[in-house]
Amino acid sequence: MKPRIILALSFVLLLIGFTAFKMDDDPFSQLLQKLEDYTTKYPQEKVHLHLDKPYYAIGDDIWFKAYVLNTKTSASSNISKILYVELINEKDSLKKLVKLPLMGGITWGDFKLTDSLSEGNYRIRAYTNYMRNFGTEFFFDKTIKIGNSWANKVFTKTTYNFTKENNNDKVTANIHFEDKNGIAYSENEVSYDVQLDYRSVSKGKVKTSLTGDAVISFTNNQSFQNKSGKIIATITLDNKQKVIKSIPITSTSNDVDVQFMPEGGTLIEELPQKIAIKAVNPSGKGEDVQGDIVDETGATVTSFTSSYLGMGNFVFNSQAGRVYSAKVKFKDGSEKTFKLPLAAKSGYTISLNNTDTAKVSLKIMASADLVNGDELKVVAQHGGTVYYVSKAKMDKQVLMANIPKKNLPSGIVQFTLFSAANQPVAERLVFVTNKTDIIDVSLNASDVATARKGKASFTFDAASEGKPVLGSFSVAVTNATKVAPDEDNETNILTSLLLTSDLIGYVEKPNHYFLKDDVQTQRELDNLMLTQGWRRFTWKNIINNVGPNITYKPEQSISISGTITKGNKPVVGGKVMLMATKGTLYILDTVTNAEGKFVFDNLSFGDSTKFVVQARTKTERKFVDINLDIVPGQIVTKNKNGADIDINVNNTLMKYIKESDNYFNEMTRLGLLERTIKLEEVTITEKKNPAKNSSNLNGAGRADFVLTADQLSTCVTLSQCLQGRLPGVIFRGNVPYLMRSQNTPIQIIVDGMQMEADFLDNVVPSDVESIELLKSIGNTAIYGSQGGGGVIIITTKRGDGGRSSDRYAPGIVTLSPKGFTVSREFYSPKYDAASTSSRADLRTTIYWNPQVVAGTDGKAKFEFYNSDEPGNYRVVIEGIDALGHLGRKVYTYDVK
Repeated sequence: MKPRIILALSFVLLLIGFTAFKMDDDPFSQLLQKLEDYTTKYPQEKVHLHLDKPYYAIGDDIWFKAYVLNTKTSASSNISKILYVELINEKDSLKKLVKLPLMGGITWGDFKLTDSLSEGNYRIRAYTNYMRNFGTEFFFDKTIKIGNSWANKVFTKTTYNFTKENNNDKVTANIHFEDKNGIAYSENEVSYDVQLDYRSVSKGKVKTSLTGDAVISFTNNQSFQNKSGKIIATITLDNKQKVIKSIPITSTSNDVDVQFMPEGGTLIEELPQKIAIKAVNPSGKGEDVQGDIVDETGATVTSFTSSYLGMGNFVFNSQAGRVYSAKVKFKDGSEKTFKLPLAAKSGYTISLNNTDTAKVSLKIMASADLVNGDELKVVAQHGGTVYYVSKAKMDKQVLMANIPKKNLPSGIVQFTLFSAANQPVAERLVFVTNKTDIIDVSLNASDVATARKGKASFTFDAASEGKPVLGSFSVAVTNATKVAPDEDNETNILTSLLLTSDLIGYVEKPNHYFLKDDVQTQRELDNLMLTQGWRRFTWKNIINNVGPNITYKPEQSISISGTITKGNKPVVGGKVMLMATKGTLYILDTVTNAEGKFVFDNLSFGDSTKFVVQARTKTERKFVDINLDIVPGQIVTKNKNGADIDINVNNTLMKYIKESDNYFNEMTRLGLLERTIKLEEVTITEKKNPAKNSSNLNGAGRADFVLTADQLSTCVTLSQCLQGRLPGVIFRGNVPYLMRSQNTPIQIIVDGMQMEADFLDNVVPSDVESIELLKSIGNTAIYGSQGGGGVIIITTKRGDGGRSSDRYAPGIVTLSPKGFTVSREFYSPKYDAASTSSRADLRTTIYWNPQVVAGTDGKAKFEFYNSDEPGNYRVVIEGIDALGHLGRKVYTYDVK
């Protein structure tokens, strides 16, 4: 959110029992200064990606614009200038990565979904290098569905049934197999492998019924940890072709977990408190429940019910010496009893009422023994900036204050109650919407044609507090009749930068809380705040001066750096030259400092650029060692939004992918569609060439077939290099299989480390020294069961896991660093009077423009032509101004 250094002490507040806090040199003032120093030293960056569509089909393009904000600076200064955006598949394997330059906190790019990919639940993850210091929880990470009808013969629909067997979870999966036209695959053989957390728990074979259904049962005897995975089902078609389908397992039981969380953090005896309810099913989604609170005698004290997505609250007064439980009733009629948190005999609690549109009502309560005790303090802060501070002498059990919302920023505000010893004793989050922080986008659609292929001209005025703003906006237009939005579950600039980027936990249907501005929605949002205890930092770290380890600096440009040594001693004043050998023209030189270090910064080059670094001593001696600074790649963590995974992606997207088929078929007819050409199997006979640095357990070079570096120099991806070159090997997508064992992917080993079967394209072909294929029993036996489907051993040129540099001669290092990805321009046809095109226009994304600029007068415009299909067209505008204000506008119109 926009940074505002506002000290709330100057506000005129309606206080009852509170007095304004005066900044001084006392310990509490020093604590507040620590907060300011901490968040200035460790500012946080947030990322939002505006995607053109909510879901896609293989063959589509994904278009996106990125907005990056820094919590302590404006949108245009002092933030990272490089952004990484990744496309990750269901196996948590990186499929594509783009590196983009940021200008003023904005950039844009795209992914092309080639037919070498498969359908499934993918993730788009975006982050800066600096964000890596604070954990992946705060990355932009969105799950999207990608369907495939274009190159797909088999469609599945799966349902799960859960039971208990000897205290273990028993799962029965019913998988329905059919073709694109809905005709069932009857009496076809299906082999399956059930994996939970990458561990195989069941294998076998079944036949589909006359209706195309296959029933697979398995048991999870480690239900305390292995709750998700996949079924790899291989169906043999009538023409003997085998088709592999990967079906997600999101849970292995229907057990619902219910938590009870006292407002403020601790339940205190004899004090009326809100108790928040949070009920979550095994898939991670909210499950509505109801029930009763009973004491140890079984008497009902109060009742409760959740109001939205398994969340709700009730008021409860815990009596001394009593023990309470919650009898919870689930939607299937079953019941379960949960213990309520034990109440403390003495303490403080904080209560907030956030339903009033003008103010936040604050209430502090203390147990009777603490009345007339020490002075308390209350602090409200957002992003490290303090917006409200007051002190309170507890001369009675209840103290109250009203804080005007106009004095608080939009987003999550953290209220903390401190004891006299300046220790946090209670805490509460609230979500505030301040209209002054939101850009008002006033859209003029009077010049929009509603005819097919008609011209749509839009203008809009961007203003904040009635004044025009200078801002950058992105516009996406889709045919909502073909691409139906799920408005509640949308991720947009408001949900990302105001809500989810400050919370570690999963937030279900985040846009639901922004669609309506009514009391009911406000209560539902407040229940979310009551049940979300995690945020970016804790007061404990501030008090103890414990900060994160800053390993990654904010990147201001691409740089190539390292150290020159000779005999393990730094070379001082050494001469270093950087020269580009491919892709661009660079010849730069510099000298090393007193520590032997050198750096070439402010570089800008494309993704295919290759460099040579040459170093010499002052006296031109070349026998020196060049040690480049290598920043390791970001590991792919498990999907934090696993609850958004769809078990039946193709089935869910069937209407859309059939519509996409029409578009792809038309493009194919016109010869405008790019497809991956997969080579047929070709047997290549070549004399074995020992791979001297290989990790082959049989011995270096002892393989059925060997490829060397000189044969891999013309390929973009390794799977492309190997298709048709490895005898007896076929590829499905980028996954290799032996012809004789088409149900089991070949085991991939890179520099001695076992990798996923689809890891091939994560290795840069120019980094590979040798590739060995093991397929005969004599060569695979040493790898045991892991070698049953064959083994491919990849040895990189330095044997270090695929780093992009190599040494060919003393004092010379070659490297291929990740350069900037060149973003493509979205093609939008024009149907003016001079156009004579009669080609059918069946696009689903009608228009995409990542850079619509509102000038100093706040005015902006964009125009495009409707497609050839009628429907309800949806225009989504998102943007940011120079002060960090956020704006979003959605408009729909009908094309006849």
